[in-house]
Amino acid sequence: MALRELRYFGDPVLKTVCDPVTRFDKGLRQLVTDLLDSVKPAGRAGLAAPQIGVSLRVFSYDVDGLTGYVINPEIAELSEATHEIDEGCLSVPELWFPVTRAVRAVVRGVDVNNEPVVVEGKDVLAQCLQHETDHLNGMLYLDRLSKETKREALRQAREKDWFWRR
Repeated sequence: MALRELRYFGDPVLKTVCDPVTRFDKGLRQLVTDLLDSVKPAGRAGLAAPQIGVSLRVFSYDVDGLTGYVINPEIAELSEATHEIDEGCLSVPELWFPVTRAVRAVVRGVDVNNEPVVVEGKDVLAQCLQHETDHLNGMLYLDRLSKETKREALRQAREKDWFWRR
């Protein structure tokens, strides 16, 4: 089991739009294995490649017993129905803030053999699919907060020991 070291808020890789995967090789298979291994510990729902320092469009998920991954994911569908839900992030540990997310989401991408994959989720899985796809677009959930809430979140983050300082 290869548990990869996490990158934390402030690390530039987390704000970088990831490159699409174009090589379906041994290196990609290892990245997917590492993402699947690294999302397994309790309390983790999803993990995107930039969170382990790799700027490629890949994420893994482990929600309610459903485990998988998607390469080159794109949000294909979001429900009109939304809800405000407390959200956290492995790259912003210990901090939870309310974010508005679609109740249902559909993501399309491919697997390690470049075969089509579709993942549909409701509630927590839908939140995870949206959150991880945001990571691949260089966006953290903090970027979705209201101006005042984001200001408070950034203040709290800067006080944490894990905050990445240049």
